[in-house]
Amino acid sequence: MKLYQYAVILHPTEDEKKAGVVSKVIVDVTTVLAPNDNGAAMLAGRAIPEEYLAKIDRIEVAVRPF
Repeated sequence: MKLYQYAVILHPTEDEKKAGVVSKVIVDVTTVLAPNDNGAAMLAGRAIPEEYLAKIDRIEVAVRPF
């Protein structure tokens, strides 16, 4: 198991960008133990708040080894 950090970001639609909306962090940087990058990404995906699941196509999961 290795240490990883992840964050989850919600990006605006093109219309929202025109209105001045910017990307926002919906899950703060979190440190986890995982066997590999994919395991850390899976944990990040499970941390996405339910109200954002309908916008999954606009969500970015950023994962990096610690």
